[in-house]
Amino acid sequence: MEIIPTTNPQVDFAEFETRLDKIKFLSSWIQIDVTDGILVKPPSFPLELLSRSDSNLENNLFDIHLMVKEPLNWIKKCVFVQASRIIGQVEMMSDREAFVTEAKNNGLEVGLAFDSDTPLDLNIPEETDLILLMGRHMGFNSLPLSEKISDRIKYFKDKGFKVALDGGVTPDNFSQIKTSGIDIIYAGQYFLNLVHEKTF
Repeated sequence: MEIIPTTNPQVDFAEFETRLDKIKFLSSWIQIDVTDGILVKPPSFPLELLSRSDSNLENNLFDIHLMVKEPLNWIKKCVFVQASRIIGQVEMMSDREAFVTEAKNNGLEVGLAFDSDTPLDLNIPEETDLILLMGRHMGFNSLPLSEKISDRIKYFKDKGFKVALDGGVTPDNFSQIKTSGIDIIYAGQYFLNLVHEKTF
């Protein structure tokens, strides 16, 4: 199991860079959340600004979580900031096959994400590397972990998929999540707590 720290680019860019400096030594991967103000409000700052960061991130890999309408239209921006993996929410994605194919054609790992109340299905293109399940309603909130998350993880794990969880993870429920067989946990505000307490 891997734990990957996440960032919230809805704060101003200076705060974003401060966050990067805190987490870049804790994991080779860093997830950057991107919102467009349509699927999830408010919009994040322009993704292209990442290329102007003063943080030394040469040893890190970027994982871009696209909480946007038509993630396909964001692939070129992700390539521009040298992302290694992109994950698109399915709720406003018109063509999963086109999204996955375009991402792979650009040399990226690619995942599909399901919000906590989005019905699960097996319409998953063959080249999909990862399924991301939101542990609570997507966005930046403090809602608790969904009571259905264990069943949702099992749904995809039983089908042989690599599964990740984002949102709702706390030191109190970490052990429960760990026993679910989850492959990746994306953690924001609780990541440093987990590292400090060495609970993984």
